[in-house]
Amino acid sequence: MNRSQITAGLRDRPDIAVLVIGGGINGISVFRELALQGVDVVLAEKGDSCGGASAALSRMVHGGLRYLENGEFKLVRESLLERDRLLRNAPHYVAPLPTMVPIFDIFSGLANGAVRFLGLTRRPSRRGALVIKTGLAMYDLFTSGRRLMQTHSFRGRTETLKTWPAINPAIRNSATYYDAWVSRPERLGLEMLLEATVSGARALNYAKVSSSGEGLAITDTLTGERLPVRPRLIVNATGGWIDLTNQAIGASAPRMMGGTKGSHLIVDNAELHAALGGHMVYYENEDGRICILFPYLGKVLIGSTDIRVDDPDQVRCEEDEQRYILQSLAFVFPSIKIGENQIVFRFAGVRPLPASDDSFTGRIPRDHFCEFVEAIGHLPATLCMIGGKWTTFRSFGALAADSVLERLRLERSVGTEDMAIGGGRDFPVDPERWCASFALEYGLSVERARMLLQRYGTSARKVVAHPAGEQMLPRSDYSAGEIRQIIEHEQVECLADLFLRRTTIAISGGLSFDLINAVLDMLAAHKGWNASEAAAECSTFLALLADRHGIDLQTHQRSALCA
Repeated sequence: MNRSQITAGLRDRPDIAVLVIGGGINGISVFRELALQGVDVVLAEKGDSCGGASAALSRMVHGGLRYLENGEFKLVRESLLERDRLLRNAPHYVAPLPTMVPIFDIFSGLANGAVRFLGLTRRPSRRGALVIKTGLAMYDLFTSGRRLMQTHSFRGRTETLKTWPAINPAIRNSATYYDAWVSRPERLGLEMLLEATVSGARALNYAKVSSSGEGLAITDTLTGERLPVRPRLIVNATGGWIDLTNQAIGASAPRMMGGTKGSHLIVDNAELHAALGGHMVYYENEDGRICILFPYLGKVLIGSTDIRVDDPDQVRCEEDEQRYILQSLAFVFPSIKIGENQIVFRFAGVRPLPASDDSFTGRIPRDHFCEFVEAIGHLPATLCMIGGKWTTFRSFGALAADSVLERLRLERSVGTEDMAIGGGRDFPVDPERWCASFALEYGLSVERARMLLQRYGTSARKVVAHPAGEQMLPRSDYSAGEIRQIIEHEQVECLADLFLRRTTIAISGGLSFDLINAVLDMLAAHKGWNASEAAAECSTFLALLADRHGIDLQTHQRSALCA
């Protein structure tokens, strides 16, 4: 069902069972859960799907080792269970990640950790070997019944420096444990969204929900059309925007959210990439803030900050945050210098944390829960999804869906615990053998087949079967067939949708003017844009890159492209 069909359907029949507001990973999750139960559900996202906080995560799929200090044992146990489910259900995007923890003290953190746990202080402190050993032992214990990865191990100083010779020589020990990472989180969310629509559920991006005075209306921000809707129940899944959304729809609710900003850098530095040895380094900055860096799509991802924000629409990685992140890197790898031109991408997002007055943001609970705002006037009851982390999107979505089903007096018929997602379905046990067979079948190189499996999983066949074929785009390892498949079938409305979320071209530093120009031609032809409309789209995209992601392309080239 395309956009015009969805809007026509809402125009003709505004009565729906459930309206989900928010197309981030949690909104998509509850949308998918309800669609699978046969519920008449509509999802409306004011921007693009997975375009807010769900596109700005640290790319980790983890239990939350540091949450143990807050006593959030249930959350860690649940997160580890959901991590393992994602390793099975989305193996094309989620994979194990060996993680090294550098240790500079033995006993540090014992006393402070104890009083923090008792609630007598919120002050962070450096964690020593005994504290880290205790946490990792609990991590292993929580997964003992379904061991998918190795248990943790410790190295002494000599072995650590031999394995990571560029590490800070003041190190005393290191610990290694396993978590996971996600290569393409936005695509994983999109796959769930599109699969949910197969059963008749409807999803619109660039669709803003507000009060119409006599109920609710969805405004198609691309056309300006305003569509009245009459849901029996609303799900507010807008994360850091929950309070703003409640105000927009007229829901009378107390303050629920108190989000914090996390900023990250993508760095193209061969020395740093090699120094990691294929591991994530999970370390403490000198102020006690947890930071990470790990290999990501041939580059290195470094983060992050934790800063309270008032306006989630305006977050970006500021210059002082970039300095902080690079300073933290200098602490753990002091001999490696990062040049300004080696920072290929910057991004920031808002953690959807519950409202809290805690002076130290790292101690705000990371758990999730649902709260109902009861019906008032023409507005039906609203279920607010509060908190949550990317790893637990499935369980959070299931929790919210069960609450909705109970209100609607419906029974759950399908579970998603063991349901494969998109290209993770029928994923090969032997990927190399699959790639060899795939390459032979379609006349590809094995390297190209391997790349397509990484990008799309077993759905890669749809890409190479596209009529546009395997003609490669300029200065790119993407083909015309890939991009046309995405434009035609994945709700692409602008260049940012394609370069920032449907592909990893921008985040991996792969943008060029030739590529932008080629893709703009295809998108303009599909949308029926004239020359001035295409030029305006180009200018909007380039301005977004400069403002939000630190990519400022040369002025004269920009003018030539958008002329």
